[in-house]
Amino acid sequence: MNYLMTNENVRVYWYDKLLAKTVLRLIPRDIHPNHLTILRVIMTPFILYYLWLENWNVVVPFFLFAALTDLFDGSLARTRKQITTWGTIADPIADKLLIASVVILFVAKEINVYFAGVIVFVEASIATMAVVRKIRGNPFISANWYGKMKMLFQVIGVSALLIARWSGVELFVPFSVGTLSIAILFALMSLYTYGL
Repeated sequence: MNYLMTNENVRVYWYDKLLAKTVLRLIPRDIHPNHLTILRVIMTPFILYYLWLENWNVVVPFFLFAALTDLFDGSLARTRKQITTWGTIADPIADKLLIASVVILFVAKEINVYFAGVIVFVEASIATMAVVRKIRGNPFISANWYGKMKMLFQVIGVSALLIARWSGVELFVPFSVGTLSIAILFALMSLYTYGL
């Protein structure tokens, strides 16, 4: 069972170490992981607005940057020992808000409503499981490996679909479907292990 990661039991992953030696050094010390989580939430309506306008020149870099804040906030929290209970709860909510809203507005239209519905349903199930765990008095738990892989493949899949519309290269569409399908599998495994 994966319990809530804290600054006392923090597990630093290999990519955290790599980011700490490169990109994270550029982030000032007074920028905390929770700031990046809040930024992702704030960016989501703007991403949806430009997505609605089909302004690919804006929405593609905005989405990619918002997705990177998810990678950076977790690595910052672990490497700088700035893990907070609020961040552990808010980070997955920010992720689900970003991904689910883009899936509803964009993936449903570009690929298939039912396919998008499965993605949103599984995300909602994971969120519901977290609430049920808390109501039953169980502790919050940090994202497991399946959850991290789910988010990675969701970001790759949505990015590929956005790039397909931006560039007009249709080859990215089946790649997007494939990676989003893999993300669904990881989401189901995450849901299963989360519920144990």
